Amino acid sequence: MTFWSKVSARFLGRSPAATQTYSTADCTWEVLSFSDDLLSGLGSSCIAAGRRHGDHAHSVLYSLVFKCLEPDSLYKFTLHAVDSRGRRSESSFVLVRTSCPLVDDIRAEEIADKVYNLYNGYTSGKEQQTAYNTLMEISPPMLYRVQHHYNSHYEKFGDFVWRSEDELGPRKAHLILRRVERISAYCGGLLRSSSIQSRTDTVPYVLCRREDAAPGSSLWHSSLQETRASCTEKLMSVPRNAYGDAKLR
Repeated sequence: MTFWSKVSARFLGRSPAATQTYSTADCTWEVLSFSDDLLSGLGSSCIAAGRRHGDHAHSVLYSLVFKCLEPDSLYKFTLHAVDSRGRRSESSFVLVRTSCPLVDDIRAEEIADKVYNLYNGYTSGKEQQTAYNTLMEISPPMLYRVQHHYNSHYEKFGDFVWRSEDELGPRKAHLILRRVERISAYCGGLLRSSSIQSRTDTVPYVLCRREDAAPGSSLWHSSLQETRASCTEKLMSVPRNAYGDAKLR
């Protein structure tokens, strides 16, 4: 029996609440053949074929390398095989929640101090616009962290939401605060951690491309076992955040 593997990636979206559910209307998906699309390098710019050695000396396990998944998102990956007669196996799937977006904690604290100084005392129209522009230009996760630092240091003078509404007006304050609404409850808890450190890890991985020509349009499938592939080991730098004393409640 020869197998033709497909992978179907469904983007289920970001969940502000832990109990959020999604219907098929919320999903986008792509169906790819591992042999004909991914090994050929023609199927997707976001997914590449990889390989690693299995538990036994002569076994090889193919893998998938995802290069552009959105942070703080939920994905469903479905895999099935089709034999040479077109018979399809039962599908297996896995749900993956991607890691939270990266933040520069030192910069977030600096912005919180800057906004406090702009809000402090008499605020002119120029200072109001500077504070508004600053808070609108940073990413939603950074804004969430800025709010955390602001309240940690200056809440006794009024919390971030109240001061923003008072200094900028309800409309501008709403435009700023609505940007953090789609951050999940889980990532929101991590962004309220007592400290966030940044580091970069070096991760080895293997990319594979098929050596033989992909089948013509008249052949709708090819055998994964019969496909000849050349593989190259690469190194990837992965920036990460390390969270201390996260407030996950």
